[in-house]
Amino acid sequence: MYSMTTLTPRRAAILTFIRDRIAQHGQPPSLAEISEAFGFASRSVARKHIVALTEAGLIEVTANQARGIRLVEATRRPDMLEIPVLGRVAAGAPIGPDIDHHDTFTLDSRTFMRVPDYLLRVTGDSMIEDGIFDGDLVGILQSADARDGQIVVARLDGEVTIKRLERGNDQLRLLPRNPAYQPIIVGPDQDFAIEGVFCGLVRRE
Repeated sequence: MYSMTTLTPRRAAILTFIRDRIAQHGQPPSLAEISEAFGFASRSVARKHIVALTEAGLIEVTANQARGIRLVEATRRPDMLEIPVLGRVAAGAPIGPDIDHHDTFTLDSRTFMRVPDYLLRVTGDSMIEDGIFDGDLVGILQSADARDGQIVVARLDGEVTIKRLERGNDQLRLLPRNPAYQPIIVGPDQDFAIEGVFCGLVRRE
């Protein structure tokens, strides 16, 4: 249903930090500076992330140099995406809108089968049987329409939730994927709109 990226949000942030340091100071950061910037307990934690970025082909490292990190390409790779995080979405009871531009993540374009327009951070556990957990970042393709059975982000009376859409018997229902939650029946007088369609997710380590 969805593909996972090997480039986690934390590693994407480290890659952005490296790019910014090279652009602003003309040299890459040291492991000690990366550890300090991200609050790591030791340089070995930073080294683990650097090794992962090297294995992903995004950077190269010259051994025995304090500042031996080099970007593989001087400009942003064409297969990398910069996707904005626009706030939160409820996987539970709907929550109020939160559409401020909170952050931007750089992700491998192969993370998603379809490229999302934005990311939302999940709050709640109503979609766990579809593999969507609290804290995940879900990729959303902006769309005002969706097919029966698709996972959608919907706005109901001004509040936002992520659920499976069920169309039938002249009635719309938003289905959770956790037996602890009840389906949400969309009433004829309610203000309802589909904001977008789920197209994948990324998860913190």
